[in-house]
Amino acid sequence: MARSGTVAVIGAGFYGSTTAQRLAEYDLFDTVVLTDIIEGRPEGLALDMNQSRPVEGFETRVVGQTTGRDGSGYAAIAGSEIVVITAGLPRKPGMSRMDLLEVNGRIVRQVAENVAEYAPDAVVIVVSNPLDEMTALTQLATGFPRHRVMGQAGMLDTARFTNFVAEELAVPVSSVRTLTLGSHGDTMVPVPSACTVDGAPLTDLLPAGKIEELITRTRNGGAEVVALLKTGSAYYAPSAAAARMVRAVHQDSGAVLPVCAWLEGEYGISNVYLGVTAELGRSGVNRVAEIPLTAGELAQLRQAAQAVAAKQADVRNL
Repeated sequence: MARSGTVAVIGAGFYGSTTAQRLAEYDLFDTVVLTDIIEGRPEGLALDMNQSRPVEGFETRVVGQTTGRDGSGYAAIAGSEIVVITAGLPRKPGMSRMDLLEVNGRIVRQVAENVAEYAPDAVVIVVSNPLDEMTALTQLATGFPRHRVMGQAGMLDTARFTNFVAEELAVPVSSVRTLTLGSHGDTMVPVPSACTVDGAPLTDLLPAGKIEELITRTRNGGAEVVALLKTGSAYYAPSAAAARMVRAVHQDSGAVLPVCAWLEGEYGISNVYLGVTAELGRSGVNRVAEIPLTAGELAQLRQAAQAVAAKQADVRNL
C-alpha cells in the first residue's frame, strides 16, 4: 500500500488520541503527529500506538509531541497536509456546548495561530466545541481560505440519527440513510425527507411522532453520552467521523459528506459556517452540494443560519 503525507491531531485527550489511532490504522499516511500540552502524554500514547503496529498490521508511524502555550513543540506538525483540532475542554454533565465558548475560544485561537505558522498549506478540520463557532474562529485566526477550514458536526449527528433509526426498526445500520444539517446544537436540522430504509422513505415506516422523538434524541445525542459517562464526553463516534473526513481529503475522493462549511449563497444563505453537505477533496471543501429540501426544512436551515451567524460574530473578540 502506498503511504504518503503527514496528518496532525492537536489535542491528545480521548477524542484526539482515538482519532490518531484510527488514522494510523487506515495505513494511508507516512506519519500521524499527535500533540498535547500535558507533558509526556502524546509521546506515551504514540509509543503505545506504534507498538500495536505488528498486531494490527499497519506501517504508519505515530509521533507524539508535547507543546507549550508559547508555541514550543509545534514544529513537529510542519508540512502537515491536514490538521485536526480537538483541543479544548470537554463538556461535563449539565453543560451546553455554548458553555465552553470563552475558555475553548482562547485555546483554539492559540492552536490555530500555531497551525498557520507551521502548517500554512494544511486543510483544517475543527472538532472543538462549540463546533460552529470554533470553526469560524479557526478560519479567522489562521487567515486560511475558507474552503480549507471546515468543522466536523453533520457526520457525527447523521451517524447518531442513523443508529437510532436502525435500532428503532431493528434493521442493519447499512440499510439506513439519514441526514442532519444546520448547527451542531439546538438548531440542528434533521432532514426526514432525505431519510430512507432500504430505499423506502422513513416517513412511510415510522409515524411522525416517533420520527420527532428520534430527532430530539439525535439533537441531544452528545448530552446523553455526557450524562451517562459523568466524567467526559463522546469520542468513539466523533473520532470515526473526523477520521472519515480526513480520509476523504487525503484521497481527494470527492465524497459528499455532511460537514460545517462556509456558505456563499447556497440555500439563500451567505457569510456563515453551517452544517451542509459538501464535496471534499485535497483542497478541502470543493463545493457545497445543495440537496432538495422541503419548505419546512429550508426554513429551519435558514433559522439555524441566523442563530449561528449571531454567535459566530462574537468569536472575533475571543
